[in-house]
Amino acid sequence: MSRIAYVNGQYVPHAEAQIHVEDRGYQFADGVYEVAAIFRGRIIDEDGHLVRLKRSLDELDMAMPMPDRPFAAVCRETLRRNRVQDGIIYIQVSRGVSRRDHPFPEDVKPALVMTARAVDWPANADDDTGAEVVSIADIRWLRRDVKSISLLPNVLAKQEAREKGAYEAWLIDADGMVTEGSSTNAWIVDDDGKVVTRQLDHNILGGITRSTVIKLARENGIEVVERPFSLAEALASPEAFLSSTTSFVRGIIGIDGSVIGDGAPGPVTRRLRGLYLDYCRGAGVNE
Repeated sequence: MSRIAYVNGQYVPHAEAQIHVEDRGYQFADGVYEVAAIFRGRIIDEDGHLVRLKRSLDELDMAMPMPDRPFAAVCRETLRRNRVQDGIIYIQVSRGVSRRDHPFPEDVKPALVMTARAVDWPANADDDTGAEVVSIADIRWLRRDVKSISLLPNVLAKQEAREKGAYEAWLIDADGMVTEGSSTNAWIVDDDGKVVTRQLDHNILGGITRSTVIKLARENGIEVVERPFSLAEALASPEAFLSSTTSFVRGIIGIDGSVIGDGAPGPVTRRLRGLYLDYCRGAGVNE
């Protein structure tokens, strides 16, 4: 079955989907996006993704392209037309189409694009063999909390990681502290078994998976500390892991070629991965 995309009010074959040459997302990266996981036909953490989308739009002085109920209906219709039961939905909103000029145009309707595709999600928590990461200087703009489509520094970091044989790049600020990954949030486990991840501020994106993992950890007696941690601390930690919509919770077994722990995902990481997968297989709603 050919894929279907939603583009500004129309469902069209994916291969034929188009945007205007003067869409500000194309010309200025003047837009935001969301990616949500689909398990058994349900959008995981749907409310959280909608809240974050609205926040990103507000920070850029952009409007939602439609009210919440029609927006949710378009999401579900996009999934239905693509027959996605397990997979992802990609949502992008740009400021719209206008003659190329840097200032915000007046009376322009935001442009909305959605796509969906099937993904084979992990079968169980024990299938994680761990990932390697490399450290790279964080050269991004100073509003990483906005989920902007302007991702060139992230792309360059991810490419450098792949060229070095790693799964992900951890971005390091001028003080030697880990901010986050190029497309994931970063975590370590300290010697006392506490889970550590950087606090929410303008330096990181507030990951929806991150939020759910924190909630699940605390509900299950795992202490979470939100604070910066250094690359040196990460290298000395018994466990490290990353999280995102598409990576779930994934153990880190090496950083810059140095082995983390015993070279396999640790017990806290495996437990959190199991809790998160159980959550996705269930309601997938963060009450």
